[in-house]
Amino acid sequence: MARNSLGRQIPETFCGRPCLPYRDPWSLQPACSRAGREIRRVNPGRNKLLGSLEEAIRAAGLKDGMTISTHHALRNGDYLLNQVVREIDRLGIRNITIASSSIHPIHAELIPFIRKGVITGLEGGVNGLIGELISKGDLHCPVTVRSHGGRARSLITGQVPVDVAFIAAPCCDEYGNLNGFSGPSACGSLGYAMVDALHARTVVAVTDNLVPYPATPISISQANVDYVVPVERLGDPAKIVSTTTRITTDPIGLRIAKYAAQVIEASGLMKDGFSFQTGSGGISLAVADHVRTMMRRDNIKGSFGSGGITGYFVDMLEEGLFQALFDVQCFDLTAVESLGRNRNHREMSADMYANPFNAGTVVNRLDCVILGATEVDVDFNVNVNTESNGYLLHNTGGHSDCAAGARLSIIVAPSIRGRLPIIRDAVTTVTTPGDTVGAIVTERGIAVNERHAELKEELIRRRVPVREIHELREEICRVTGMPRPLEFEDEIVGLVEYRDGSIIDVIRKVAQ
Repeated sequence: MARNSLGRQIPETFCGRPCLPYRDPWSLQPACSRAGREIRRVNPGRNKLLGSLEEAIRAAGLKDGMTISTHHALRNGDYLLNQVVREIDRLGIRNITIASSSIHPIHAELIPFIRKGVITGLEGGVNGLIGELISKGDLHCPVTVRSHGGRARSLITGQVPVDVAFIAAPCCDEYGNLNGFSGPSACGSLGYAMVDALHARTVVAVTDNLVPYPATPISISQANVDYVVPVERLGDPAKIVSTTTRITTDPIGLRIAKYAAQVIEASGLMKDGFSFQTGSGGISLAVADHVRTMMRRDNIKGSFGSGGITGYFVDMLEEGLFQALFDVQCFDLTAVESLGRNRNHREMSADMYANPFNAGTVVNRLDCVILGATEVDVDFNVNVNTESNGYLLHNTGGHSDCAAGARLSIIVAPSIRGRLPIIRDAVTTVTTPGDTVGAIVTERGIAVNERHAELKEELIRRRVPVREIHELREEICRVTGMPRPLEFEDEIVGLVEYRDGSIIDVIRKVAQ
């Protein structure tokens, strides 16, 4: 075992792969080239259209020990991954690694296939019951958790070689041109699948909306698709909605949003060219509402909004408050509809969005990002992967990517959640390092990282409730009491990989 720069113990290897301990957000340089797939030739008259997933699996040459991927634009409405794994099992293929961009609660159907050895590893992210069972030791399936940018990096560098990518294609022609804008399973941006299409060894487009050639507009082109398979249904687009897409009405949440808006205003970043990202939760949208009001008041024309896009950001685009939206995934159906009709609402790949090892990502151009947390600590480290019980229940998403890229990252969270303090001496799991966090905003006040001393002075001058983080923690604990430390066993069941490929923390089996 070795210790990384945050004092977390990291194994030398995990599942036979060497582990590089995290050092800092900036200095690790890649020592490889972009991975590519074999050049192939398709002559005139070749038919890419196959009759079933079984035919596609056979045609792709999928065998024991290989890796497959899917994307999660349909989120908890995705049917495809479950369908693919059922076919893999029926064909007797075993020891498969899933490198999907995210596993959601709907994929709990995979649990029996993990138990019987069809699936033996997860690369990417896990939400819900599968992560909980892995944390308990009830499910033996090692997992490596990655951010959106980190996953793109891992495929592009060949760290995670995907043998077959199954791409859910809501609109597709028989030669493999596809998009997510139309059809019964329209999900909008295919930003995660774009990386898979370029770097997987074989690409299978799976569609429930086969249209005449050519399918336009084209998000992923025929040049990168080997086979096309029609199915009855890809998923339920109504379930792509993430958490809530309405502004919170909770007084605590509204106070947090007000304080966060005051931090943005005091930062001096709110001016023409302002760029902004926030999530889809109620508090985040309340912050966005304050930003919208300030931009209207001061006649500010922003440059772009980015990330997973909601209808709220669509309204700000159409109002002229932003010049463009960069969309890696749609968080609601309003965003899906907008992406298909508004040329200033731009689809982007996860590579363009957040891969730290390219010529420049969108997150590097962010002025401000609003992020959530399950826990933060007195060193400003943030946990979004594990809950208070120690179970792995959440993906990293773009959290650590945006925090590293933005000029100011603001964490918004209630001071108490489930009768437990949000601020700890040390978080259970480090997802995002404190070096990349600007301020933590709770309803009890704002803690500002010492790296932003000028912002802190300006907030104090404006009589905004600035608090020292240790003081804030002590006040909260006087209300909640000191939380009982979680107990873990020595067994490591997963890794939390920082966006650059170094290991920032591990997931240990929770003692029962």
